[in-house]
Amino acid sequence: MKIGVLTSLNGSVEENIRKVAELGITTAQLKCWNSAFLTDAMADRAAAASKEYGVEITGFWCGWDGMSYWNFYEGPLTLGIVPKEYRAERLNMLLRGAAVAKRMGVTDVITHAGFLPENPATTEFSEVVAAIRWLAKRLLANGQYFLFETGQETPVTLRRTIEEVGTGNLGINLDPANLLLYGKGNPVDALDVFGEYVRGIHAKDGEYPTDGRHLGAEKPLGQGRVNYPLFISKLKEIGYDGALTIEREITGERQIEDIKSAKALLESLI
Repeated sequence: MKIGVLTSLNGSVEENIRKVAELGITTAQLKCWNSAFLTDAMADRAAAASKEYGVEITGFWCGWDGMSYWNFYEGPLTLGIVPKEYRAERLNMLLRGAAVAKRMGVTDVITHAGFLPENPATTEFSEVVAAIRWLAKRLLANGQYFLFETGQETPVTLRRTIEEVGTGNLGINLDPANLLLYGKGNPVDALDVFGEYVRGIHAKDGEYPTDGRHLGAEKPLGQGRVNYPLFISKLKEIGYDGALTIEREITGERQIEDIKSAKALLESLI
């Protein structure tokens, strides 16, 4: 397993990738939440910086323009491609993101699909499956994978959705902390449910929710409830050999120090 870090595709992409290299980290996922940066020119800039600084881009995390509320009330109404009123626009942005990823030579396109419906007998479930299948088929033609970022659904709901879509190019970007933050499952046990689909890992830590409206708190790696020694051991057991991409959702010097600490912890475990 290699250690990576999450960084941004934006107007400072060269500096962002240079900072990854300065941390002694050799892989990164690029994230983008602004469609203005989903251009050939930006893809070429990122690819050139990746080559210059020796940082492999292992995945492209494509968000969306517009609203998003990270809680249990407004979240189901605004996140991902589950909300019908935003679905077409966000599917098109994901296609633009996939084109950027392809130009960079990146096969894995990642996003939060949203709060996937738990009940497979509903019209909502079948419509969401159809939308993901539409997207996945287009990525399949590009030789790409569509990866679900975990968190907003139980592990079995995610596996069921993958099975129902059935295109063969779906995978999971497992954020173990998100399973805790959303109260959806234990990240180590989740690998028994969907481990065969995991193509990427976000190395992040956190706690369970403490009320019914807000997510649990993110923590520095090793200070939350993700049991990283057991988690890494389980990844080895199932044969995962991809990147462990550090994500710390704060900014400033504290973020850099926490990333350095996370890197040291992960190196001791792998």
